[in-house]
Amino acid sequence: MTPADAPVLTALVLGSGGGGGVPQWNCNCRVCRLAWDSDPRVKPRTQSSLAVSADGERWLLLNASIDLRQQILGTPAMQPKGEGRHSPIAAALLTNTDVDHAAGLLALRERQPFTIWGTRATLDTIGANRIFDVVSPDLVPRRAVRLGMPFEPLPGLALELFPVPGKVPLWLEEGEVKTDAIGEGTVGVAVEAGGRRLVYAPGCAGVTDDLHKRIEKAHALFFDGTLFTDDEMIVNGLGDKTSRRMGHMPVSGPGGTLEGLARHAHVRRILIHINNSNPILVEGSPEEQHVKAAGWEVAYDGMEVAP
Repeated sequence: MTPADAPVLTALVLGSGGGGGVPQWNCNCRVCRLAWDSDPRVKPRTQSSLAVSADGERWLLLNASIDLRQQILGTPAMQPKGEGRHSPIAAALLTNTDVDHAAGLLALRERQPFTIWGTRATLDTIGANRIFDVVSPDLVPRRAVRLGMPFEPLPGLALELFPVPGKVPLWLEEGEVKTDAIGEGTVGVAVEAGGRRLVYAPGCAGVTDDLHKRIEKAHALFFDGTLFTDDEMIVNGLGDKTSRRMGHMPVSGPGGTLEGLARHAHVRRILIHINNSNPILVEGSPEEQHVKAAGWEVAYDGMEVAP
């Protein structure tokens, strides 16, 4: 392989918001109000998804956001080339089956070949809901991946899935819900190409030793930034669940992300999957300045990262 052909890891943030995006269609909280008013301090955001590539031509989706069609319209690298039907999207991987991470598969139903990757538990959940069969399995194969086993979904792009604490999707909750379960239901992704590494964990309820080890080896980290404080939804009158009950670490406070991952200052750290109520979305706010002072960035739609 010549130097010009050598793999180069590139990540495009297709969507940086949490469920509902920013502004959320039915929300008039402080952050959404600024977004509705087109205040330049709050960038509109679609629901979270990342695209990664080793060659800039073939792309792997890390989660298929419910806003995927809008994201393709806004991202030239995701648009068809040449004549007839074509897509640079060659594969998609799901980190869980939350609506905002999986429903975008339905936007890819026009008989275009690609591969869906995920844990056996994730693919079984998708397979149990026949609506996903509109993405025809005879043309779009589903490939199960074991945790901790490296695989190559695209040439030059090496991945490994690892468990992070999380819970079942909201639409599957029944009875008492364990919010920090470890298994195949919620995973992080370690991505490598050309000797550069990134870790992607848009949903995570706690820090584990394994997560620390993964981040330690990475050059860039995209991490769950859903809520700034644990009681954010309650204080803002938007719900009755804490961040931890929702299966997410709060960004701030004791045991939060800034504290829990402070040791990884050598890594480029980026918050993603940010809820519409989170004040870090307001540029220049005390909360945004706080995360920046701690060495973190706030993801935005269209952000490009080459670790």
